[in-house]
Amino acid sequence: MSHEERTEMASTQTFEAKHLIGGAWSDAADGSTFEVLDPYTGDAIGTAPAGGAADARRAIEAAAAAFPAWAATPPGQRQQIFLKAADALDARHDEIADALIRESGATFGFAMFQLHFVPGLFRQAAGAAYLPTGQVIPSDVPGTVAMGIRRPVGVVGAIAPWNAALILSARSITAPLVFGNTVVLKPSEESPWVGGLLWGEIFEEAGLPPGVLNIVTAARSGAAAIGDEFASHPAVRRINFTGSTETGRKLAEAAGRNLKRVVLELGGQNPLIVLDDADIDYAVNAAAFGAYLHSGQICMSTRRILVEAGVADAFSERLAAKTAALGYGDPRVPQHVVGPLVNAAAVETVKGRIDDAVAKGARLLAGGGVDGPVVQPTLLADVPDGADLAQHETFGPVAVIEVVPDADTAVRRANETAYGLSAGIITTDADRGMALAGRIDAGIVHVNDQTVGDEPQMPFGGVKDSGWGRFGGAFAMDEFTELRWVTVQSGSRQFPF
Repeated sequence: MSHEERTEMASTQTFEAKHLIGGAWSDAADGSTFEVLDPYTGDAIGTAPAGGAADARRAIEAAAAAFPAWAATPPGQRQQIFLKAADALDARHDEIADALIRESGATFGFAMFQLHFVPGLFRQAAGAAYLPTGQVIPSDVPGTVAMGIRRPVGVVGAIAPWNAALILSARSITAPLVFGNTVVLKPSEESPWVGGLLWGEIFEEAGLPPGVLNIVTAARSGAAAIGDEFASHPAVRRINFTGSTETGRKLAEAAGRNLKRVVLELGGQNPLIVLDDADIDYAVNAAAFGAYLHSGQICMSTRRILVEAGVADAFSERLAAKTAALGYGDPRVPQHVVGPLVNAAAVETVKGRIDDAVAKGARLLAGGGVDGPVVQPTLLADVPDGADLAQHETFGPVAVIEVVPDADTAVRRANETAYGLSAGIITTDADRGMALAGRIDAGIVHVNDQTVGDEPQMPFGGVKDSGWGRFGGAFAMDEFTELRWVTVQSGSRQFPF
């Protein structure tokens, strides 16, 4: 389909977004804006403020001013706000689904998945408002009651990506808010409304007090200035970031200089191990889902498929056929599994890594081509370790099959990467799968499932270059509260002098 045909199919609706700071919608300090483009058509679909350090500083100050009252808000009030936010999101289902497709390039199916997940996240968070915030600890001092008590930290800086724009922006603000912190959110420049400013509208409707949630957008050139402000401003006590390992490392270094804790959910080179006792058809379906959902633009996407030799031929043949048959193109078409990559630079990178791998000896089993902003679902085998595709996280619909002689080799190869986010093991022997899972260096391991999965209450995060800290339910309390030791002495103590 030509660019002109794509343009004719595009919606004509556009938006003019503004920052949300202290409960008021405002322009960038210098009045500048940037265009937001539809990844499939290339058309401008809106504008957003091109903010910078001054805007971030104003938002942080607004959040700091709102913190004392919000921290003292009863849990029942916080619970009701999140329940109302979930209902408000459900009521705008069709509008937000269209925005996810137009702004982030999500396919219809992935948009529906996000719109199912996030209301559940908010409703689960509503219950988290009542989680216990402390414990009594036995003391050896007579007459002393000792307690470990958690309290909110203050202002949290949240930086969210574009790839699962609704889920990951919601996740970045939910736990901090429900545990009594205030937040400044910087969404991706690729998805400033559906991955950020939307939450200002939703939570305003739900009754969140002004200044508790502040949202500042930036063009690509201004994003680093906002991150630097989060790292340096003394009112910001936590930062959470979801995105690339390269950017996460820079942010962690800046935060570390100011002794700030960060929660980092970064890249993944996620392995799926297919053992020789696997149900082959199930393994093929699982691998295709893990590799090609949202065009492989998910941090948990299945990148490497390690298959035991006994089933490698049958598995490879069937997965190649399934990959070649997947629908791709316009993300508005429900039958299309693979849609556009986020921008032209991403297409160039992914295509370049495919071509590099083939030039270095890899076999192309399916796909490999490009149709405008869409990279075909692609499957390769025999990719050498020296290829870029083998060394780097590649955010696109590309999976690699590697044949291994046994399960031990599969585990070793799975661990031979700097990343450690998610892994999967396909087997009909759950005990064998659990034994292997214990040996894999990853924050998430799914036995008899592929690598992509999330639930709001689960401890989500990685190890090694995939980051540190955990999102999810009660586990996030460790990240977004401070634990204090408080004692009460009954009567008088005897002192030696």
